[in-house]
Amino acid sequence: MKIYDELVARGLIAQVTDEEEIKELINNGKAIFYIGFDPTADSLHVGHFMALCLMKRLQMAGNKPIALLGGGTGMIGDPSGRTDMRQMMTIETIQHNCDCFKEQMSKFIDFSDGKALMVNNADWLMDLNYIDVLREVGPHFSVNRMLTAECYKQRMEKGLSFLEFNYMIMQSYDFYALFQKYGCNMQFGGDDQWSNMLGGTELIRRKLGKDAYAMTITLLLNSEGKKMGKTQSGAVWLDPNKTSPFDFYQYWRNVGDQDVLKCIRMLTFLPLEEIDKMDAWEGAQLNTAKEILAFELTKLVHGEEEASKAQESARALFSSGNAENMPTTHLVSGDFTDESIDILTLLIKSGLVPSKSEARRAVEQGGVSIDGEKVADMKTVFARSRFEGEGIVLKKGKKNFRKVTL
Repeated sequence: MKIYDELVARGLIAQVTDEEEIKELINNGKAIFYIGFDPTADSLHVGHFMALCLMKRLQMAGNKPIALLGGGTGMIGDPSGRTDMRQMMTIETIQHNCDCFKEQMSKFIDFSDGKALMVNNADWLMDLNYIDVLREVGPHFSVNRMLTAECYKQRMEKGLSFLEFNYMIMQSYDFYALFQKYGCNMQFGGDDQWSNMLGGTELIRRKLGKDAYAMTITLLLNSEGKKMGKTQSGAVWLDPNKTSPFDFYQYWRNVGDQDVLKCIRMLTFLPLEEIDKMDAWEGAQLNTAKEILAFELTKLVHGEEEASKAQESARALFSSGNAENMPTTHLVSGDFTDESIDILTLLIKSGLVPSKSEARRAVEQGGVSIDGEKVADMKTVFARSRFEGEGIVLKKGKKNFRKVTL
């Protein structure tokens, strides 16, 4: 199967321009493509996972990826899918986040010997002259058309700032710059980025002529993939210091029955023939599929040794209620009031819930236990001495555990 057909079969392609030309480039390893990553945090999360896996697939097929770090666009902030404006970051914070991204991306993409590039759009966006942008780029964008773009709709309800309004122009300019500097002939992005991406294609063709080679492809579930990065306790990060390999494994082990095969098809590198056989799986077999998904993705991010440890710990945890590699929260003196701690605070400190309201709801629903005993009263407190030595095992729901010690 050709690589383009495989991308379609895995459910990764939503919309394209010039499909035959795109097939020709991708299938013959002639695509020089980019995907952008705005450095909004100091770690990539699972919402970026699909894009990273796609870059790896295309590179394996002989194509050349460009990982574009948004050191410049990060100064503005992408309004797509947001109802409020992003908090503005300092230049130092943006640079720090870019440095963190570089290290993590290297686990997926081979940057050696020019096989891939990593560039920062601050290199050209920060030096642009405002008047030059207005004269050279502005005439190629219709305000009326921009206001109909999906990426601006939610922000329009509360008020779209002029700062954010410029994001589409900046992202479009990225493609134009990459085309000229590196011969980049293709861009990938989520379906929520379609308008921004078309803007880049149009800018190239209007500035350089209709024969300019510039294509766009969007990923079917990349915008949904961004939602994958959020759980009740916050984001699921690729950095093991922010989300442990065990928690990362557990996140994928807990996906819904209706999503597990979709995730296996889109995100793992298992052969499609093997995955197609799983389509008939049901009941307990879906739990096996979830273990396969969790192991494969944890191996991809954290290595096979950590994936094996996480899988062994998860199995031991579910069978005996304990595990050597269970995620652990260490309490300190400042966490206690009068040498004790209440259950709501304990749930928050453990990272099992993000807020007291979520903690109350978990207790009210009967989903919280300590060392196997259900906690029914949200006013329950525990003495400091309870956490000495081996500590306690705190459980929320059926599959979320933490060992809590001093």
